[in-house]
Parts: sequence; C-alpha cells; structure tokens
Amino acid sequence: MAQVYPFPALRYNAARVQIADAVTQPYDKITPAMQERYYAASPGNLVRIILGKRESADNNRDNVYTRAASYFSDWRRNGIFAQDPSASFYAYSQRFAVPGSPHTICERRGFIGAGQIEDYDAGVVFRHEQTLSAPKTDRLNLLRATRAHFGQIFMLYSDPQKAVDGLLFGGTTAPDIDILDEYGVRHQVWKVSDPEVLGQVRGLMGDKKLIIADGHHRYETALNYRNERRQQAVDSGEAADANAPYERMMMTFVNMDAEGLLILPTHRVVFGLENFDPTRLAEQACPYFTVKRLPERVDGAGATRLLAETAPERSVLLAATKDADFLLEARPEADSAPGMASLSPRQRRLDVAKLHKILLESVLGISEEDIRNQKHINYVREASESIERVRQGANVAFLMNPVPIQQMRDVAFAAEVMPQKSTDFYPKLLSGLTVYALE
Repeated sequence: MAQVYPFPALRYNAARVQIADAVTQPYDKITPAMQERYYAASPGNLVRIILGKRESADNNRDNVYTRAASYFSDWRRNGIFAQDPSASFYAYSQRFAVPGSPHTICERRGFIGAGQIEDYDAGVVFRHEQTLSAPKTDRLNLLRATRAHFGQIFMLYSDPQKAVDGLLFGGTTAPDIDILDEYGVRHQVWKVSDPEVLGQVRGLMGDKKLIIADGHHRYETALNYRNERRQQAVDSGEAADANAPYERMMMTFVNMDAEGLLILPTHRVVFGLENFDPTRLAEQACPYFTVKRLPERVDGAGATRLLAETAPERSVLLAATKDADFLLEARPEADSAPGMASLSPRQRRLDVAKLHKILLESVLGISEEDIRNQKHINYVREASESIERVRQGANVAFLMNPVPIQQMRDVAFAAEVMPQKSTDFYPKLLSGLTVYALE
C-alpha cells in the first residue's frame, strides 16, 4: 500500500538565516501583502522561490521560474540550505488556538517523509476535491525549473492505536525547529534518523491508504512531472527506475484518528450578478429549503454560532444579502433537486453539494464552468469577511458549517470528489521547513 521513505532533507542553515524569517505559508495562501512582507523579512525568504514577483520585462530566459531556480541554486551553493547527512523522518507538531475560540488550544502531530507518487486508480492515494488547470500549470513550470519540492502535501492516514506517533514523539529532546508563525501557531520539528525507528515507521505505514487533505494541485503536478520524466527516460533508452527521486514527493502524514485535526468551512461570496434579488433567491430556494428570514442582521460570530446550533442532522446554510439574512434548512426534496440526481447518496448529504448544485447553479444560474473558473464567486475562510464583502457590494455570501471528517473520508475512499474548496484544514503546513531536492 503506502510506500513512505526517510530522506536527507535540505534545511535552512540557522547560522546563515533566521528560520522564522525564511519559511512561509503555502503558496496558495500568500496574499500580495504577505508576499511583500516575506520579501522584506529576509533575503533568504522562500517566497522568492515558491511565489516570486513577476516583472513587466519577463521573457522566456528571465522569468519568475528561472529566477526561482537561480535563487535555489545560489542558496545551495552558498550554504543557505544545508543537506542533512542521513535519511530521516521529521516529526512535526503544530500547537494552535482554534479560530473563534482563542482559549481552546490544540496540537496536531504528523511527520514529514518522501511518499511514493501513485496513480489514483492504484487505490493507495485518494483525493477528495476537484482541481483546476491553471494552478497545476504554474506549479509544473516551477517544478521543472527547480526540480525540488519546497512544501509538503498534507496526507491523512488511519491509525486508531496511534502507533506511528508513539514511535516518533517518544523522545524528550529539544526540537530542531521551534518557531511561531504569523497566526500564532507554534511549529516544532524533530529529526528522527534512528534506523530501527525508521524501519518500524515504514512497516506501520505499509498497509495504509492515504487521503490528500491539502495539496491536490501539487500532487497532480508531481504526478504529471513523474510521467514526463518517465517518458524522457524511455526516449533516451534508459531503464525504468522505481527509486528515481521524481517517483516520490515530500508529504506530511497526519493520523486522522488523532486529536487536533480541525476542518474549517470555506464560505462562498457571489458577486457581479445583474438583477440579483434577495427576495427571489429566497422564493426559488423554497422548494428545497425551509427559508427563515432572520429578524436581525448577523455578524460573523453570530452566523457561525447559529449554523452550529441549527438542525445538526440536516444541511443548513446562511445567506447574507445587503437587505436581509436568511437561514436555509434543507428539505428532503433537496436530494431530488436539479443537478443532485447525478450525485451519489454520500455526496447528496454534503452541505457544499446542495449549495453548489441547487443555489449556485440552479437558482442563481452560475454554470459549473464559471464556478471552476471563479467567475462571480470568491472563497473566503472568515465568516465576518464574507459578510463584510456583502455590505461592500457583493450580491450574497453563503456561509456553512465545516465538512465532518467522516463525510470527507467516505467520499474520498469511494473515489469521488467534492467541489473545490470544500475543506480548509487548519493550521496550514509551513513551506521551507524541509526541502526535497530531486537532484
């Protein structure tokens, strides 16, 4: 089943750069303001590689990808990155306050290793979300230029006995890395290179199936790159090598049966629709939802609390518009609504499926293609920000509860997918803690 390998990571040399000033959030979570802040934090900040600034004079010889490769080469040559002498796993702990509940402190544990890249039909790695072509093209260009992985794919596996964590987190040594990120999350990393422990971990992981929690685009990029390199080997007359570096990629493996696994909702904000009418939205939703106009306007905290407390056994959504806010509780008829009939029973139970198929596509007339291309729709983590965007002129914000882990697991292991941006695992894995170089 899952093939997981220790590897000698490239890591920031603490004698040359402050690690806290060099690592970043994942590339797709870096806003323009964050990019500027990262650039200013350190000349060795990883943003220069994973999300560099584009310039008006960019061309085929000098562009964001060639500059990334140049930075990476220079930093290796000048000792900004240093290679560990032995293959290792890297135990990774994240301590964080739950958003909206600052006094609730959790810890999520996992470990970083090199995972074998598998085709989905092999039944080892399972996805749970759809992907978009544009991000994969961007990441493929970066991978071709740098031939390295700088961030980890977030993989879930099942280990009710928590045996893997017991092996990796059994010591009392000080962490190799101990930093706070900009969200107040404490990240700690321990290098584990004891051959006996490495072998035991590999053995325990050998019967696992893996679900991609975060990093679908990067995983499929690595899959495409692997296929490219395989074809290049064939074209040059080389023998196939199952242990070639491009057959693997850097992953963080997290036990879905352990504490600290937190999924946040990703809300939808609809904008730019002509002749949008909140009253008509409520009327057209009525055949499939019990629609209640709220007597008072809600803020982000109020919306989150109301969603969590309302009809936990049924799908419930909150629609915030400029003129009024509505609570929508799904009727049984929602399962037979237009667009829902093509979904499996497990997908019909998803709040996000009802939102997309009934409200976005059928009621508001936003096509599936436009949703994929993010035309008329933004994805927003914070409930308060979603509502604020409506106050500033967006048509409507649809707020929802997070997807339960069991629903996500059922959909993934059935080889089905949810709409993009259905889950938001918090906190994110930092990029730059370890680097997996293919050369």
